[in-house]
Amino acid sequence: MSRRRHLIRYLTGRLALVPVMLWLIASLVFLLLRVAPGDPIDALLGTRAPQAARAALRHQLGLDQPLLVQYGHYLQDLLHGQLGNSLTNQEPVTSVIGRSLPASLELGLVALLIAAISGLAVGFSGVARPEGRLDLAARLYGIGTYALPPFWAAMVVQLVFAVWLGWLPVGGRFPATLEPPSGSGFYLLDSLLSGNSTQLLASLRHLLLPAGTLGLLLSGVFANALRLNLRRALDSDYVEAARSRGLSERRVVLGHALPNALLPVLTITGITVASLIGGALLIEVTYSWPGVAFRLQEAIGQRDYPVVQGIVVVVAALVVAVSVLVDLLVALLDPRIRF
Repeated sequence: MSRRRHLIRYLTGRLALVPVMLWLIASLVFLLLRVAPGDPIDALLGTRAPQAARAALRHQLGLDQPLLVQYGHYLQDLLHGQLGNSLTNQEPVTSVIGRSLPASLELGLVALLIAAISGLAVGFSGVARPEGRLDLAARLYGIGTYALPPFWAAMVVQLVFAVWLGWLPVGGRFPATLEPPSGSGFYLLDSLLSGNSTQLLASLRHLLLPAGTLGLLLSGVFANALRLNLRRALDSDYVEAARSRGLSERRVVLGHALPNALLPVLTITGITVASLIGGALLIEVTYSWPGVAFRLQEAIGQRDYPVVQGIVVVVAALVVAVSVLVDLLVALLDPRIRF
């Protein structure tokens, strides 16, 4: 069977698992919300509301129905692409996510770019002189950045650059005194397309601290991955064969070792997307960044079941899609992979 057929069969198998994974995630979050302490009626009316008012609201929201009936309605809505309405203000969950998701994607993409550039630079410099000072510094950088608690690092960065030095805003996504860019919801892109330098500078100033903090925390993963895989590639037989043919060390590293060392880093990039979700929750809350993680934290506190369920399902779908895409890219780039 040709490699193309193997690839198609592999991709088909991965895509067939996507609905199963999303169903398991959706079912798990539905169940966990119902068994967790707290009542959405208490969050909406308070604990001292009359029983008649509580019962009427519970019936209106469908929370008095049996659990299996609620679960059936929930799955039926998901199959039709409906995420329901928020319990707090009856706003469609799709509108809540559509307003918050661009902020999180913008933060995550810029943070991922910062993490990749700084992490790969540190990892590559550490391999230049094995067991030297640069290599030791690269190891300490990778371990230190990965081990830093996100909330603590965010508060330290805020204290230094926003409070003490006053260089950047302490939080938020855009100044309240300016009109935010309109369009796609991606402020950097919208301000670039409109040619408004004032909006672009304001967006960058507010984005730099949260994206820089999150990128710094993730950069150690890239630094360690590249350093270890590049070291392994430089000790391999094909690199020794290239050296024996009289190729320069620069050509050996850049043309033979580095491309093979970057393949595992590509896989780690897909895993890092999932880490962005968990890390972004603490970063968005600390910096008051109005993304889906910040909205998820609010919805959990309000026991807003539809918003929590909708955000978790949408984020899970994005993570699964990125994972499948990265696996496909690695399979296309690495002929050694068999399916």
